[in-house]
Amino acid sequence: GRAGGGAGAGGAGGPAAHTCLTPAPLFSLSSRQLQAEFVAERGWGQFHQPRNLLLALVGEVGEVAELFQWRAEPEARAGLPGWAPGERVALEEELSDVLLYLVSLAQQCQVDLPRAALRKLDRNRARYPADRAHGSARKYTHYQAGPTDAQIPTGQYSSVWAPS
Repeated sequence: GRAGGGAGAGGAGGPAAHTCLTPAPLFSLSSRQLQAEFVAERGWGQFHQPRNLLLALVGEVGEVAELFQWRAEPEARAGLPGWAPGERVALEEELSDVLLYLVSLAQQCQVDLPRAALRKLDRNRARYPADRAHGSARKYTHYQAGPTDAQIPTGQYSSVWAPS
């Protein structure tokens, strides 16, 4: 699937010059319905089993990696300085493919992805306490003195991605 919109295609400067986030919830019900209709119109549902979707997703992640392969550090920084408009469009398209396959995989596995992501954020908040993990790249097991999974609160991010 092709990415829509023009985020990142023009302008100069830091990351803010290229950032355009859609205000709607991540993959709202209408977005998922459009994706389901696209697949159904082409008779591709028969191919959209979890294994196939996972392998397609991995392939698309590889295509994103290829866009970054062999780039010097300055070009791989936030904001992607030095990337030509065509390279940014290619990145948009490949990232869109990754997202579309991920959402399709979640649907086929009956995973409510927005809700699961919120729960994961809550879990990570507890696993990586800001006062101890700030500025550190250590794994959460380094902070084991914190709460166990059973003690992790839920709902911290409930207003971020409200499922539609």
